Amino acid sequence: MIINIGCRTDIPAFYSKWLMNRIREGYVLVRNPYNPSQVTKYSLSPNVADCLAFCTKNPEPMLKYLDELDIYRQYWFVTIIPYVKDIEPVVPDKEKVIESFKKLSNHIGIDSIGWRYDPIFINKEFNVEKHIKCFKDMAEQLKGYTHNCTISFLDLYEKVKRNAPDLRPPTKEEQIRIAKEFAKIGKSNNITIHACCEKNFLSEYGLKCNGCMSQEIIEKSINCKLEPPKKKNLRQECNCLMGNDIGAYNTCGHLCKYCYANSNKGLVIENMRKHNEDSPFLIGNYESGDKIAEAKQKSWITYQNEQISFI
Repeated sequence: MIINIGCRTDIPAFYSKWLMNRIREGYVLVRNPYNPSQVTKYSLSPNVADCLAFCTKNPEPMLKYLDELDIYRQYWFVTIIPYVKDIEPVVPDKEKVIESFKKLSNHIGIDSIGWRYDPIFINKEFNVEKHIKCFKDMAEQLKGYTHNCTISFLDLYEKVKRNAPDLRPPTKEEQIRIAKEFAKIGKSNNITIHACCEKNFLSEYGLKCNGCMSQEIIEKSINCKLEPPKKKNLRQECNCLMGNDIGAYNTCGHLCKYCYANSNKGLVIENMRKHNEDSPFLIGNYESGDKIAEAKQKSWITYQNEQISFI
C-alpha cells in the first residue's frame, strides 16, 4: 500500500522529527478528520508500505534523514511556484527550494521526484505572461532533475474565497494558452506536464491528463509492478493511485492564502501548539473515548524487476 505524507499538511516542512520518530517506532496513529474519536493505526513497515509518497513546499528539513529513509521506496512531489510572501508567508525562498529539490533528486533518483507548479491563479501581480516566464525559468533550472511536472488551476472553495478574495482561476482561454506554452517549455526541458484534476480537453494542447501520481508513475519510481485494490476515485477527473494519509487538516504552517486544507490561521496556530514530536498522533495525544483500529494492510507489489520497461 501507499502511505501519503503531505496531502493534508506539509509534514516534511514542519513535522520532520515527529515523522522520523514514527518511522523508528514503526507505526502511526491517525484520527478520522470527520470523526476524531475514530483512530486508525498504520504500520510503517517497509514490508507493507510499498511507497512513501511525500508532498512538500520545503524538503530541506528531511534531507539529513535521506540515508535513514533508504529502506523505503519513495516518491516525492515538491511544489515550487513563484508567489510572493503576501500569498505564501512562510514558504522559503524559491531558489533555496530548488537547491533542496536538486539534492533530493540526486539522492533518490530523477524518476522518484516530481515538480508541482500549482495552484495557478490570476491576480494583479500574476497574469498569464508572468506565469509563462516564471515557469520557463524554473523548468530550465530543474532540467535533468525531474521528468514530471504537475499543474492545476485554482479551485474557489468557500475558504479560499474568504481567505483570498483577490484571486481568481484562469479563464478557459487562459488555461489553453498556459497549457500550450507550458507543454512547449516542458518538451524543451525533457519534462512531461501533467494536469491535476482538470478537464481532459487540455490533452489537446500537449498536457497529460491521466493522473499526476498514477500507477505508471509510482511503478516507475519504485521499480515494481503493483496490483492495488480497485476503489472509486475521490474526484471524477482524478486517476491517481492514492493511499492513506497520515496528516491532519488545519496544521500547515505555510499559511498560504489559497490553501485548501487550512480553514483559518488561528486554528492552525492552535493546532500546531498541540504538536508533540514524541506522540504517535501528529496533533495531541491519546484522548478519552478513542477507538483505535488497526488498518488492514498488505503489500501491492506483484514483483520487482530491475529491467521493468515503461513506455
